[in-house]
Amino acid sequence: MELLWDALTDAMGDTLKLIPFLFAAYLLMEYIEHRAAKKSRQLLAQAGRLGPLWGAAAGLFPQCGFSAAAANFYTARLISRGTLIAVFLSTSDEMLPILISRAVSPSLILRILAIKFLMGMTAGFLVDAAGRHFHTVTGSGPQIHELCEQEHCDCQAGIWMPALRHTTSIAAFVFAATLLLNITIALTGEDTLAAFLQSLPLLSVALTALAGLIPNCAPSVIMTELYLQGALSFGAAMAGLLVGAGTGLLILFRMNRHPKENLKITAILYGTGMAAGLLLELF
Repeated sequence: MELLWDALTDAMGDTLKLIPFLFAAYLLMEYIEHRAAKKSRQLLAQAGRLGPLWGAAAGLFPQCGFSAAAANFYTARLISRGTLIAVFLSTSDEMLPILISRAVSPSLILRILAIKFLMGMTAGFLVDAAGRHFHTVTGSGPQIHELCEQEHCDCQAGIWMPALRHTTSIAAFVFAATLLLNITIALTGEDTLAAFLQSLPLLSVALTALAGLIPNCAPSVIMTELYLQGALSFGAAMAGLLVGAGTGLLILFRMNRHPKENLKITAILYGTGMAAGLLLELF
């Protein structure tokens, strides 16, 4: 009982200290979203054969529904398959605000973003080159305000309320993840847990990449917290964070009526995340 109480109070304390910084990070990101989102989507739709380059770059900036918008652009054949892959791989989901709110060193944040950009761009160009799957503009998919209504993210409701909503939901995820991790560490020991995960690099990379496919913010929150607390290696964490595309995959399966095509894109994402994670484990 004492163990559970200690884990609970530690998780509550860590989460409460995090909330002001988390809110500030989301407020900044909502501001960027409102200033740059429309231009980013226009650039993505008009990028042509340089789509993977611009998709990987635009995906780095936290933008409400951007991966979902890319999925719709692909469904409407406004962008290539490689461009979609580039966006999915570079999308940061909830990783970036957590890193910022935890006061992680800028050099580490830049290194993570650089890896996501390079992997997204490289995989995107390779997919387009291998499949010759470039599409010209043939129509237009659902508009971004429709996506926001579907996903209930309130992207059009100013910046304060969306930032508050994001902060509340992610703080709850952080609390749950921290509590679970605190209990696990108390029962097994931090060194034992870290040694176990690091002794099976292939398994940890495979599992985190698989978890990254879940179209929800929970996996990115959990993987980021595990990495920051030393329970997950950099390679394993990056495998999952590369694969995590927010609601992008969910929208793709919902809107694109070609199941085999959707599964192929999912397999490419998973394989790329696995390959990147294993390479980072080696180096």
